[in-house]
Amino acid sequence: MRNPSALACPMDGLPLERTGNSWQCPNAHSYDIARQGYVHLLPVQNKRSRDPGDSKEMVLARQQFLAAGFYKPIADAVCEAVRSRTDADSLIAVLDAGCGEGYYLRELQQSGLQLHVTGLDISKWAVIAAAKPDKTVNWLVGSNANLPLLPATQDVVLCMFGFPVYAEFARVLKEGGVLVKVDAGPDHLLELREIIYPAIRTPGNNKAEAPAQFTALEQRSLRYTINASGQEQIARLLTMTPHLYRTSAEGRARATALTEIELTVDVRIEILEKAHAPITSTSKQE
Repeated sequence: MRNPSALACPMDGLPLERTGNSWQCPNAHSYDIARQGYVHLLPVQNKRSRDPGDSKEMVLARQQFLAAGFYKPIADAVCEAVRSRTDADSLIAVLDAGCGEGYYLRELQQSGLQLHVTGLDISKWAVIAAAKPDKTVNWLVGSNANLPLLPATQDVVLCMFGFPVYAEFARVLKEGGVLVKVDAGPDHLLELREIIYPAIRTPGNNKAEAPAQFTALEQRSLRYTINASGQEQIARLLTMTPHLYRTSAEGRARATALTEIELTVDVRIEILEKAHAPITSTSKQE
């Protein structure tokens, strides 16, 4: 694992330094590096459940679905967003806050940019899956609510279909750093939702304002269609989404009976910049 100066103790916020197979802070809090190549930086008292985040089944289903290339255009758009807002000649520190199994970070690593990447997820199953093929990344089990990173150490934060904690993102970003955020649009997987739910709610068209500490740079939609064929592939899609747990048994039965479905991929990509701190004068007024 590289760049130890960026990691912070989740207990006291002090810098972590690597000693052998563990990371330690000056207050002697110690965190072992698991044999799979990740570090668990989510204190027990900060867990809301015994095993938070995506289950092992959800992670495996998402791995298999993403490996088929269905969301490659999203990954390409994210890579272009990072490339367009950073200096290609400099080392770029990137945090994927909610990295899942690491798909988008791995795609970004193929972009030709000079990167130092950190992937964080609250699901240990997701982080284990992410770390397995690539142990050069800082893979962390942690929470967006208390990012185990030092302030102003990241050039880019990615939030892919995740749960943004803007105050924490602003804290770890350098001044002028960017947040690339991807969310589902109103028609995302609409055809599947029409099958599994008795009714579909139409969201409003209210344009959200940039959160505090950020300036909106760009917002655009990415829309295309995919074809999922075979009951196994469709089952993976359903399993990797929250829809599996939100729909009724009847809805799940209708989905698992499908052998083919054409789906709309509709996502919103936002690029926000951490606002520059105001310049304050300490000189006295005459």
